[in-house]
Amino acid sequence: MKVGFCKLGNIGAGLLLELLLDERADRKDIDVRVITSGAKMGVDQAVEVAEKMIGFKPNIAVAVSPNAALLGPSKLREMLVQAGISTIVVSDSPTKKALKDIERSGAGYLIVEADSMIGARREFLDPNEMSLFNADLVKVLTVAGVFNVLWQEIDKTIRSVQSGQTIALPRIIVNRDKAIGSSGLSNPYAKSKAIAAYEIAKNVADLTVEGCFVLKDWEQYTQLVAAAHEMMRQAAKLADQAREIEKLNDNVLRMPHSQEGEPYSKRKLLEKPRKPE
Repeated sequence: MKVGFCKLGNIGAGLLLELLLDERADRKDIDVRVITSGAKMGVDQAVEVAEKMIGFKPNIAVAVSPNAALLGPSKLREMLVQAGISTIVVSDSPTKKALKDIERSGAGYLIVEADSMIGARREFLDPNEMSLFNADLVKVLTVAGVFNVLWQEIDKTIRSVQSGQTIALPRIIVNRDKAIGSSGLSNPYAKSKAIAAYEIAKNVADLTVEGCFVLKDWEQYTQLVAAAHEMMRQAAKLADQAREIEKLNDNVLRMPHSQEGEPYSKRKLLEKPRKPE
């Protein structure tokens, strides 16, 4: 079956999303395509991305963008749904104000609260700073369980299509409890560090939104967005520490996909992954 990923602009959850479904590039049950507009997310880009994706004729389309309430992401979602494609929106907290519209359209959604806005001020943000922020954010989303929620829910939708059942589209706010509950972390100290990492990453948005849209003095907003990036860096360090605790206990949860798309699992490093019961 065909799975399409439409990307308008960038959020941390979208950077590796399609790769989470086929981490070893040997899965045989799905054919994946990614169509992206790059950094831009206007209506013109949305129309172009949607038209190309519709031409691919996917069974499922995942529409990824910041703030899916904006005109560009809304147009993308509208075109995919009108084309009869089962659509899942993956976005960040500002999308919450559009949830009723998304539900009325018949689309699903996965909204990641900790996927905070970057400090997009010219006095501060350059290509390297952008890359480092996203690298830190990806580590937090990985260890805190967000990526597990995303790929597992998309896999559920894939399996519902493959089995001929009613298509199961997720409608989930990936909050702290949902993320940590899916993280696979077993040590309580590791969980505490992951919770802290998630909460810090979530609150980064308070500073970046103020720095990008409220403050006018360039010295003030430059200082504030720099502080937000320092928060994300500390969150990534906590996530790294949580992972290391699990390693020390030889208890890291690994869930590799089989070639048929089933997620196997294991805990010990030197053991074979097991098929789910």
